[in-house]
Amino acid sequence: MARIAFGGFQHETNTFAPSKATYDDFLKPGAWPGLTRGAALFDAIAGINIPVAGYVEAAKAQGHELLPLVWTNATPSAQVTEDAYERVAAMLLEDLAKLVRLKELDALYLDLHGAMVAEHVDDGEGELLARVRDLVGPDLPIAVSLDLHANVTQRMVDLSDYLDIYRTYPHVDMAATGRRVAVQLDALLKGEGGRFKAFRQMPFMIPLTSGCTYEGPAKEVYREVKLLAQEPGVAGVSFACGFCPADFPGAGASLVAYATSQAAADAAADNLFEAALERESGFALEALQPTEAVREAMRIAAHADKPVVLADAQDNPGGGGNADTTGLLRALISERAEGAVLANLYDPAAAEAAHAAGEGAEITLALGGRSRVPGDAPYEATFTVVRLGDGQCTGTGPFYKGAHMKLGKTALLQKDGVQVAVASAKVQLADQAMLRHLGVEPSAQKILALKSSVHFRADFQPIAEAVLVVVSPGPVVLDNRELPFRRLRPGLRIMPGGPVFQPVAAE
Repeated sequence: MARIAFGGFQHETNTFAPSKATYDDFLKPGAWPGLTRGAALFDAIAGINIPVAGYVEAAKAQGHELLPLVWTNATPSAQVTEDAYERVAAMLLEDLAKLVRLKELDALYLDLHGAMVAEHVDDGEGELLARVRDLVGPDLPIAVSLDLHANVTQRMVDLSDYLDIYRTYPHVDMAATGRRVAVQLDALLKGEGGRFKAFRQMPFMIPLTSGCTYEGPAKEVYREVKLLAQEPGVAGVSFACGFCPADFPGAGASLVAYATSQAAADAAADNLFEAALERESGFALEALQPTEAVREAMRIAAHADKPVVLADAQDNPGGGGNADTTGLLRALISERAEGAVLANLYDPAAAEAAHAAGEGAEITLALGGRSRVPGDAPYEATFTVVRLGDGQCTGTGPFYKGAHMKLGKTALLQKDGVQVAVASAKVQLADQAMLRHLGVEPSAQKILALKSSVHFRADFQPIAEAVLVVVSPGPVVLDNRELPFRRLRPGLRIMPGGPVFQPVAAE
């Protein structure tokens, strides 16, 4: 039995997003628990599909004693403020230092994201790992789980003993990733496992929606990941699609391999690198403009028994959007797409007004559009209040399974046959329970317009006649050529097949 400390600090940073992550954002729960410290962490994460829950379950079964530190996450956004980063990091390091002083620590597991950028630190996870390593010394085994959209850096690889990355997008294997980490960390404690590592960065960026592992090149690449991980001497292989809207040199896709020899680690890494590189062209972006998408959805829905799903991918709060742009809503109402539901639009003031007015009332609102995204504005109209809710529901789908969501006051509004679900918390619409709590049965709708990029597919694709990706205004830009990058590494292709990033010369 070993004494293993565990904790987590998660944020996916879109450096082009309109709002930064403050300390308060890490405190409040959304789809997952808010900041939790100490023994309360066991109950807070129990039964949820997140890595730390899977790790704790597996490590307990191995017979280890687990020592909880701090775990927190905040909805993706622009940079984490310096205040928030330093306060959370200080808590984790303070709790860890107590165990180090007592000399009662054998290993450490951290549940991180891998794409955190703070106001004062580009590589949030690399910096955190550097501080942790300085505290615990060079010999303590440190194992880390990362999101599939991690922007993995050499610093992260060098300062940890093992990194494992989700293999699915939608991320239905988050808890399973935690369990894989438990297996490897246990092996390292026994003097076994893969102590040799190899890291490679891909020469091209993968558009967010092109990394979906349900189909296409991503499905094939992650099949290779599984096969290579079973090779003799290989302890683990991971591929990260990266998170494109992050303007710093570490952004982009990458991979890491662990093995019992350097030769085996290098061979696995090189084979995976070539497998991904030869599929580069398949990662090309496929998406429709709002009006075009709505018309196509209406055409399909006219003869379908199942809903057509529109992914409002560029306003996804899971990628840094505020979930309040109105481009797709305007198109639905303009085209009179009766039987359509758009969800969830973040507007606490509108939800409050709907609750004050009551069900059945008509209210005039300037809905959404507060993010000041170019090409977007509040949608001013009179709506009927169809249903009110308290925003509390439990995820039932593969992605948010077991998550106790707290969306604040919610309301279902209607105009010209189109309904819009309004929420007071920014959580991407990736679970049918989020609609059912407002009396909307997802499978009975003609069109579902969801503020999510890919995670919705886990619960909605099985009930969908078709899925269409929409490029309505929003800060989670899918075509990287539209992003004003200034700090990427030279030579990186910002879209599959090009163009190549070149630094702007200083004037």
